[in-house]
Amino acid sequence: MATIDDVARAAGVSTSTVSYVLSGKRPISGPTRQRVERSIRELGYRPHAGARALASSRTNVLALMAPLRVDVNVSVIMQFVTGVVTSARTFDHDVLLLTQDDSAGLERVADGSMVDALIMMDIEADDPRVPVLAGLRQPAVLIGLPTNTEGLSCVDLDFEAAGRAAVRHLAQLGHRQVALIGSPTAVLERHTSYADRMHRGFTQQSAELGLDHAYEPCESSHSGAVDAVDRVLARMPHVTGLVVHNEVALPAVIATLRERGRTIPDDLSLVAVCPHDIAVGQPVPLTSVDIPAHAIGRVAVEMAMSRVAGQQPAETRLLAPVLTERATTAPAR
Repeated sequence: MATIDDVARAAGVSTSTVSYVLSGKRPISGPTRQRVERSIRELGYRPHAGARALASSRTNVLALMAPLRVDVNVSVIMQFVTGVVTSARTFDHDVLLLTQDDSAGLERVADGSMVDALIMMDIEADDPRVPVLAGLRQPAVLIGLPTNTEGLSCVDLDFEAAGRAAVRHLAQLGHRQVALIGSPTAVLERHTSYADRMHRGFTQQSAELGLDHAYEPCESSHSGAVDAVDRVLARMPHVTGLVVHNEVALPAVIATLRERGRTIPDDLSLVAVCPHDIAVGQPVPLTSVDIPAHAIGRVAVEMAMSRVAGQQPAETRLLAPVLTERATTAPAR
């Protein structure tokens, strides 16, 4: 593999001259630059990424902070990651994946000029990482919605509207007692943005329509699903409409309802808030509000690249929810 010294010898110049040609930090005469560039091509020299970044002020790398916590659904997180990576490829960018949620990781990749922009997931209402972004030279895009979005670029599903859409669908079918089985307790205690907004949309729409309603958190496990279903049935023995926003627990919720003698949709209608493939991959296709992870990842990259190019001010984009009726909802008896 050719080195910068090989290029310098072939072009008859010093290594510092080759470096200046690559970085553009000093003017180099046309003939000398041409000799260096010809030697680079003939030798197949591939300059270090840092040198390329100096020459173009770009690294062609995006950082994606996607914390892999024990209480998140990794398979769903990876759908967002896939959306980001696929879209970044169309912009000729690679993706550096950061799986911790500490501010030090942000500062490390930013201070080292390793990336052109940052994309952050799993945003909390008062996320401690957000203030750090103000001190970074690279633009950032949040997949999520903190309490204060001023000066920030954010994209996500409109989870509040998703909760409202699920309740309206059940109400239109005549259901008057509805419940939401939601995120794990730890997610709620962190005030993770999507969970708070989902809860708010469900609760407010239920109240506005005059429905009896209940909310139960659910750990992402089989036992957590059993406990959540039993708590709902204890609080609302005559519940006929259920919204589930917990992809990991979803199959166990359905199985537990069956074990408790509740037939879907004859006795109880169920709406899932989950990615499309999860909804249609169940033994009975679920009525669902889709979480368009790939689309959100794509939009996040497009927003980041527009910020890098200086073409787009900070903005918030919330994707409108789409509810698809399938086999698990029916008119209330």
